[in-house]
Amino acid sequence: MADEKDRRRKLRRLESRLRGMMLGLALGDTVGTARGRPPADGLLRAGVSTQLACFTAEGIIRAMVRMEHKGICHPPSVVLHAYCRWAALQGIETERMRRRWASGTGAEWPDGWLAGVPALAERRGSAPATVAALSRIDERHEQTATRSRGCHALTRALPISAIGKEGAALAGETAALTHGDAAARSATVRAVALLHHCLTGSPEEAHRPVTADQPVRETLRTGIAALPPLDRSDVGDEHHHLVTVFRHAVDQPADAGLLARLAPDATAPSALYGGLYVAASFPGRADFGTALQFAAGAPDGDSVACVTGALLGAVHGIEALPVDLVSRHELAWVLDTLARDLLIQTLDSPSGSEYVEGWDPHWWSRYPGW
Repeated sequence: MADEKDRRRKLRRLESRLRGMMLGLALGDTVGTARGRPPADGLLRAGVSTQLACFTAEGIIRAMVRMEHKGICHPPSVVLHAYCRWAALQGIETERMRRRWASGTGAEWPDGWLAGVPALAERRGSAPATVAALSRIDERHEQTATRSRGCHALTRALPISAIGKEGAALAGETAALTHGDAAARSATVRAVALLHHCLTGSPEEAHRPVTADQPVRETLRTGIAALPPLDRSDVGDEHHHLVTVFRHAVDQPADAGLLARLAPDATAPSALYGGLYVAASFPGRADFGTALQFAAGAPDGDSVACVTGALLGAVHGIEALPVDLVSRHELAWVLDTLARDLLIQTLDSPSGSEYVEGWDPHWWSRYPGW
């Protein structure tokens, strides 16, 4: 009985953190885009990083469904298909996308429940490297990726942290679909690995008293120490940079000038360094909103705040997010549903498998595994 209670407690905590991560990144994207001054009332609009992150989460689920039913899957290709559905909804090379994905299938495309969300069809900012790569999707190129190291390679990949330690490698492959610069891939791998540690481990695991700021700072510190080594495509001594950024946050927290130097532009490394600095600068559970406002002051505030929100949401859980912001966000239900479905698919297969009947007859139509 005690073991079962402990298992349920851990599952509830993981669910809270996963929901906190998904909604945290979205709130960060929104507050950052508004330069720290979101509307005091009314609907809060999602940013392009949030839209892409939704399709990353959906792509991961569909890849797992495909693996269960087909026994073979190349997850980056399934995630690429998800980004193409986003592009088609946005009106980007729609006919080209249909020729690539719907030709000969006889089925409605884009498919899956996410394609029916109106807010995902609205333009909410630019993602130039992603769009440029997707626009060449049916050309016979060995590589469609641009040379960009832009932040969207990283911000859209954050939901991959939900699937386990192997998610870091998938994050790198996903970044490389559209962003060819090695620094973008390296930063994305590090961010997803660090975020996975935030979702699954904290000082609470040791059942010892902790101060108000210890869960965040200790989790980030141990997460940085546990980051896996990268291959020869790694750029510079990134581990040293992360350690230095964390030390700056402890010794010189919430320094706007320092944040601008650590995260000077709209690149993936800047998003990682800036997000880490702000999260460690505002570790208190009640500091979530203040942290996002400060992050929004970075030169590229939306990407830094996006990473900040994901890190803090992953450690504190959804209960720590400002109710006012969550309740007004236009994609709150969508993000919460994706978070829950990610966890369900990871723990179980609602649609069953090739040989086992599933318990949810609608799961395949929601997440077609192809």
